[in-house]
Amino acid sequence: MDELSAESLLKELRAVDAERARRATDPGLAARVQALKAWQQRRFAHTYADLLAHPRYEAATRFFLYELYGPGDYRQRDAQFARVIPTLTRLFPNEVVDTVAKLARLHALSERLDTRMAELLPSPDISVTDYALAWRACGEPAARQQQIELTMAVGESLDRLTRKPLLRQSLRLMRGPAQMAGLGALQTFLETGFDTFRAMRGATEFLSTVRQREDRLARGLFQADAATLGQLP
Repeated sequence: MDELSAESLLKELRAVDAERARRATDPGLAARVQALKAWQQRRFAHTYADLLAHPRYEAATRFFLYELYGPGDYRQRDAQFARVIPTLTRLFPNEVVDTVAKLARLHALSERLDTRMAELLPSPDISVTDYALAWRACGEPAARQQQIELTMAVGESLDRLTRKPLLRQSLRLMRGPAQMAGLGALQTFLETGFDTFRAMRGATEFLSTVRQREDRLARGLFQADAATLGQLP
């Protein structure tokens, strides 16, 4: 990771911190953001109910559900990103650094879009109509497409990591140093992601399904497609 890329990631993470600080001064906005995240997690579970019921894909779907779509508090992980980015290559192999960078970009973009959406929602009690109207009012189709692309990129990176036989042992050996360096949340994400994708024995079909459904959902929301709205929880 070069200095320019590192500074770009740090800038994104600082922007997320600024949004969180703004939310903290506006309890109503904070409540709508949290409600939006919970709604989107339910939407993901609804959209991928078949994958959640599939023995091969259940774990990977739950990984996406809780690590990429959930309403959890990722401040600790973000703080670890920010602290480790300048020296990331000293602790982790290049393939892992690339995965972490993609995750950081995805999270920063998602936080920004969630804040913008929440500003447009009338209340934390979100209906399908409220969600669709806020989505269109928020706009930013290019950012939405980038969000999907980064989600796919994180999954593809994790899938590639599973093809490197020595990497899991390297991750295990890094567990102690990562904890000592205050990078426990980041280490847990990497280990869980690696083990989840390895157990899937190939992520091509899983990732293709997610891409197709997320692309279709985004198009349908922008076009106010009745069939798409009817598929939302």
